[in-house]
Amino acid sequence: MNSKFLGTGVALVTPFNSDLSIDHEALTNIVNFNIDNGTDYLVISGTTGESVTITKQEKKEIIATILKANNKRVPLVLGIGGNNTMAVIEEIKNTDLSEIDAILSVSPYYSKPTQKGIYQHFKAIAEASPIDVILYNVPGRTSKNVEVETTLRLANDFDNIIAVKEAGNNLAQYLELIKNKPEDFLVISGDDDLALGVVLAGGAGVISVIGQAFPKDFSDMIRLGLKGETEKAYKLHFKLIDVIGYIFEENNPAGIKAVFEALNLCNDTVRLPLVPASKALKHKIQDFVKGY
Repeated sequence: MNSKFLGTGVALVTPFNSDLSIDHEALTNIVNFNIDNGTDYLVISGTTGESVTITKQEKKEIIATILKANNKRVPLVLGIGGNNTMAVIEEIKNTDLSEIDAILSVSPYYSKPTQKGIYQHFKAIAEASPIDVILYNVPGRTSKNVEVETTLRLANDFDNIIAVKEAGNNLAQYLELIKNKPEDFLVISGDDDLALGVVLAGGAGVISVIGQAFPKDFSDMIRLGLKGETEKAYKLHFKLIDVIGYIFEENNPAGIKAVFEALNLCNDTVRLPLVPASKALKHKIQDFVKGY
């Protein structure tokens, strides 16, 4: 099993200054905050990083900042995905992946391909990628579920497809994947609210949103779950459960950025079409952080 992706990965935000430029100082601080508090690996330029509103040049600058801050301390995963298969392959070929441990590639969105189309899309990516690939199934954003049969077929057919980040909030699908997966294949939770239950059922861990704001407690919770220390793990889960609900109440990453603002790690600026969290939601988040 690929142990570098056991435990807690976090889908890093992209902090912005008030003029919408990237706040590289805040990004460096968030990386250090996570590594110093137990996060096992970092995910760059996923949905939470507002990847769809980041330019190619900005993405290069974000990667450079994170590489420098990380200084090879923890594994790195880079989001390279989309619904134009040829463009995804082109980006893989033109990206320096020498310090990246795996690609996280989302299932094609908007186009709504069949399961055969999804399989062929990921087949092409696996064949083009010089490093490991983590599939990303998030039907709430793509409008198309990657069925268990498709994920398992890809897992069995390609040695470098090593994991799936499953974010359908569908416990039955998680359990079917865990039950039938190849031994070395990782089922990673993409749902913060279900992460502990998935780990206790045999999952490998989580790629989390809230984990980057409370890295010590969240990563400890997952480690305890991996050890089967259920009671201790659920104490931490219940400590965090309210804020997990808050950050997804309106949109992601506006919610997690409101948490970071309350923690004085970055401001709450997001790029359109996203807007910052409402005053009512911010108030709930600020009260949670004060009482934490």
